[in-house]
Amino acid sequence: MKWADKTTERLDEMQRECSLEDISDGKRYQGEDLAKVDCQDCVGCSDCCHDMGNTIILDPRDIYELTKGLQQTMEQLLTTTIELNVVDGIILPNLKMQKQGNQCAYLNEKGRCRIHDIRPGICRLFPLGRVYENGGFSYFLQDKECKSNHRSKIRIRKWINLPEWKTYEKFVLAWHDYVKATIERQREASEEEKKQICVRLLTVFFLTPYQEQDFYAQFFQRIEKENDLNNTM
Repeated sequence: MKWADKTTERLDEMQRECSLEDISDGKRYQGEDLAKVDCQDCVGCSDCCHDMGNTIILDPRDIYELTKGLQQTMEQLLTTTIELNVVDGIILPNLKMQKQGNQCAYLNEKGRCRIHDIRPGICRLFPLGRVYENGGFSYFLQDKECKSNHRSKIRIRKWINLPEWKTYEKFVLAWHDYVKATIERQREASEEEKKQICVRLLTVFFLTPYQEQDFYAQFFQRIEKENDLNNTM
């Protein structure tokens, strides 16, 4: 299975039943570490953009970047390049594969990404994955997933290539913890409560537009409010 984001927990789109050693070089990395992931701009290859099914799950930052960069609403994206699917009992958006060629809808005729500057976090991460443990996370290299034989070492922070790095990693952890808690809460809920949980998550974090400036401040404000609300229930 490609595009791993979780390995030690059974809670989202990238569940695994194997050990870290089975799918990686056995090492854990941090953002400042070097890892052999640079595939020289993927020239002539787009294998990781094909046959992905519904596994390219999007987080709130991904939707913010897509709606801002493409000047489309979430509702508009849902009619073209994004779909909703159930992930461990909750509903989350993912990139939709095209029926013809079973490839990402944002791949052009030359096999290049049309949204490379605003590509989703999972796309930026590949062929790395994340393992969450002890209240934080580290990265690992999926050494059998990328077919390139000419990868070179690059700093992980540079490979993912996002500004405000510490804030981005804080966001990744906060969203992971929120999704995990929501899944656990949903498992104990009635059928009507499960529907309400799913609708609220989608409405608060995906369907309610973000202002163009300072996504992170808006996200943390929303998630703090939701956590406070959930803690009072």
